[in-house]
Order: sequence, then C-alpha cells, then structure tokens
Amino acid sequence: MEYLAPSWEEIYNLCLDLADEINKNKFNPEVIVGIARGGWIPARILSDLLGNSYTANLKIDFYRGVGETKERPIITQTISTIVEGKKVLIADDVADSGKSLKVAKEHLEQCGATQVKIATIYYKPWSIIKPDFYIRETEAWIIFPWERKEFVSKMIESLKAKGLRHDEIMKEIEKSGIPKDLILRFINDLIGEES
Repeated sequence: MEYLAPSWEEIYNLCLDLADEINKNKFNPEVIVGIARGGWIPARILSDLLGNSYTANLKIDFYRGVGETKERPIITQTISTIVEGKKVLIADDVADSGKSLKVAKEHLEQCGATQVKIATIYYKPWSIIKPDFYIRETEAWIIFPWERKEFVSKMIESLKAKGLRHDEIMKEIEKSGIPKDLILRFINDLIGEES
C-alpha cells in the first residue's frame, strides 16, 4: 500500500488553495458542515479562510481500520444546526469511497438545504462522488496529522492479526512516512494504555 503523510503546514496550504477554488467559483456558503471526524479541521480552516464562522457538525461512521469499512455509512449524529433554505458547503478531508459524502449530501438536502456543494482536500479516482472542489487526486492511503496515533494503533492491530513479528510491523509502519520517533512514542503510549 502506498502512503501519504502530509504535514500540518501542507494541509493548511492545501486548504488555502481549496478556499481560492471556492471563491473563484463564487460559491458563498451560509453554513460549512464538517463531517466528523476527518472534516472538522478542514471545515474550521475553511471557515477562517472564507470568512464564515457559521459551522456545523455531521457525524457519519464508516471506517473500521486502515482501508476497512463497515457495510454502509451510518449517520450517528445528525446535523447540529438548521440548514433549511440555506446554501451549504460540506467539508471533509478526503473523498475516498464517496459513500459517506453521498449520505451527507442526501441528508442535508432532506433537511431542506437549497444548495449543497462538497469540498475535500483529496479526491480518490474511485470515489462514487466527485467533490465540487478538491485540490489533489491520489490513490495513496492518506495519514492526516490529526490521526497519526490512530493509524499506528490500527496498523499494529491489523498486522499482528496477520501474524507479523514486531520488527516486520515496525518496518511496515515506517513506510507510512510518519517520523520514527513519533511512531515509537505512539507505541509507548499504546503499551501504557494497555497496562
């Protein structure tokens, strides 16, 4: 599997480009909805860059682990504000399968939003939904700065289940691009949490 581990600064710069795209297309959302959890940070950054402090949350559960999903996405927290009669921008980190974004868009339309557009930092070519706005297309598994410890934890769990030895697990996790000192710190934290 190919990995991509962007830094916080890279993410911010990609969000700057994303905001520029949204502005260029003259889309002025009245509400920015972050898809929990991956979309919270892009939604907050876009809120700042677009000069729109009206943000909301929609939680959809779909992923179990690295590359593992449930059968279908499920809304576990409905939209945290009224969107009826409003233009809405859905913000998420990546359009991977696109299934969560499809569920989110349909939900917001059912809640009465007059226009719903989607903005993601990354887009994968197999997504069933192509975002209205995105900056990078990739086929890699993206490890965002806000989910690195979770990634390491899930990888250890998955690779142990496949019977890999400790050194093999470390070698595979190091391919992710996460700095080795950070990986070791996460592993120490995880061992401490298990005690």
